Amino acid sequence: MTAGEVSSMEMEWRAMDVSIHGTLTSPGINECRALAVFVAGSGPTDRDWCSPLLPGSNGSARLLAEELALRGIASLRYDKMASGPHVMENIPRFTGKISMQSHLAELRGAVNALASEMGQDGRPMLALTNSEGAIHAVNYQLQAEGNRRFSGLILTGVPGRTVGDVARSQLLAQGKSLPGIENMMKFYDEAIARFTSGESVEPDPSLPEGVRTLLRALENPNNLPFSRELWSYSLPAHLSGLTEPLLVLIGKKDIQIDWNIDGKALEAAMSGSGNASFAYPDNANHVLKHEPLPLEELNALYVSEHYNADDSKLDEGALNSITGWIDSRFPA
Repeated sequence: MTAGEVSSMEMEWRAMDVSIHGTLTSPGINECRALAVFVAGSGPTDRDWCSPLLPGSNGSARLLAEELALRGIASLRYDKMASGPHVMENIPRFTGKISMQSHLAELRGAVNALASEMGQDGRPMLALTNSEGAIHAVNYQLQAEGNRRFSGLILTGVPGRTVGDVARSQLLAQGKSLPGIENMMKFYDEAIARFTSGESVEPDPSLPEGVRTLLRALENPNNLPFSRELWSYSLPAHLSGLTEPLLVLIGKKDIQIDWNIDGKALEAAMSGSGNASFAYPDNANHVLKHEPLPLEELNALYVSEHYNADDSKLDEGALNSITGWIDSRFPA
């Protein structure tokens, strides 16, 4: 193995009697100067930040892990218990148990596994998250102690509103040109109100089938009680409890999270902290890939088809923001 190479190995640990599988990517013969744990976004997003709901396998997390390894940073990324190739064998074990605490157990196991395998030796350990993953990393950090706390957190594609508000804005943006959109959103809001109060969603029959499917998915036993916990979760309300350095990164080509709306909310939440940094790369999308098209030409179908396409590449501005922040906050 020569300088510039990276190595990868499979790792496994248990959370709530479920085997969690991950990939450790580390520098070749280069000295490892820092460690990082990747935390994936929502739904069945796997360790590489790919999903069976989206085409392609060129996941951003794998690309980021390799780039960090070339810079002397070892990282561990993992499949949540409801994602990856082992999901079918895991379903009987986690049905009805997915919650904020189950995500916390997965992440705590990843931190312990990485520290045990690599040894910390005073090296910083960072969290690098995407989308919903930020919520779990912050939740972990607020409860962690001693050398199992992250030395810093990198939160990308991160919501500054409640998850429910973000989901509603995405639905409204996709359907804004449809006739009867006002009635559709009225029935949607009523179903969500029932859901958050603990009742059945009971979507109105007049709603489009895709919206009814979305609403029913919220109360799928595999998603509860987590989906109810998540829907009203507001990350800005929890950020003030953090004392470690923090980087928030939202691409200006992100059509899921609004860099202006969500970014401003997060900046306001951290206005009294000298440890928070913010970056808004001009051409990065939600998963930190380079997007050449203007924002006004992007739509959900196009974006989802290109997130993990074979020819998609990490956005240089996003990558430089991440590595530059690490170098400035945790110099070799």
